[in-house]
Amino acid sequence: MAATTSILKALKVAADPVRVRILLLLEGEELSVAEIQEIVGKGQSHVSTSLGQLKQAGLVLDRRTGKNAFYRLNPELRANGTAPLMGLLRQAAAEIPEAAHDRQALELVLRKRQDRMRRYFDGLAGRFGREYVPGRSWKGLAEAMLKLIPRMVIADLGAGEGTIAQLLAQRAEKVIAIDNSEKMVEFGAELARTHGITNLEYRLGDIEAVPIADATVDLAFLSQALHHAQHPERAIAEAWRILKPGGRVAILDLAQHSFEEAREMYADLWLGFGEVDLRRYLEGAGFSNVETTVVNRETEPPHFETILAMGDKAK
Repeated sequence: MAATTSILKALKVAADPVRVRILLLLEGEELSVAEIQEIVGKGQSHVSTSLGQLKQAGLVLDRRTGKNAFYRLNPELRANGTAPLMGLLRQAAAEIPEAAHDRQALELVLRKRQDRMRRYFDGLAGRFGREYVPGRSWKGLAEAMLKLIPRMVIADLGAGEGTIAQLLAQRAEKVIAIDNSEKMVEFGAELARTHGITNLEYRLGDIEAVPIADATVDLAFLSQALHHAQHPERAIAEAWRILKPGGRVAILDLAQHSFEEAREMYADLWLGFGEVDLRRYLEGAGFSNVETTVVNRETEPPHFETILAMGDKAK
């Protein structure tokens, strides 16, 4: 906020329950008029008028994108004499019953925003490869993405026959593929020998007791393996143990579903996981910067969804 802005004017404008709620919402997120309207439960005219008053007082800034306007708290609010204002507003929120539910409503609005974005990118992915374009293919794209991965030591936990491990080995310094099926390990190791993949090592072992030394790998990768674990949290704790400081875990697994036949058909112990579950497991194991995203939705019944969950081990 500009130094010339009247503190008395700022206090007067902020002294309204709806404007207090709006300022506290914008303290952490940039929101559109429609999103603010949905959270505070007021009409478009009321919200727009309140935002106009807050902008005129120098408390918020706006950004236009096409027909949409997004508002954020003026960062200078923390840098001058009005900085204590936000502390007062947080105290005032205790006197506004609706403010207690604004944080939950904000999380719901942000989740809807993410879902809209995911649907958009799902549609893009669905169009990729539908029409023939010379030189454009999923294989070509995958090969290009692999080349962008820095050389590192990767643990493929629950690797099966090692299809993904063999792809990763094209770029990795070393890949260690772990599986609890002796036949899978033998088959994968033979494939590696046949094709001369010398930086790929198969080891027989369980993802809940990984036969890899502490702090020796850069990336721990579990692809459709966690739902076979007796104790998923132990598997994730093992991933944390074997990672070097600064290493990363990446999990691809099914979102929670109700297709009970999967227990018999695929020997699944868990019918997928919710994003909240994966976040809890990762943070419980010590991972930071945890992210979860639904990256695929199958078009055929039972419409399985796949979640990508990632986290970092602190340096």
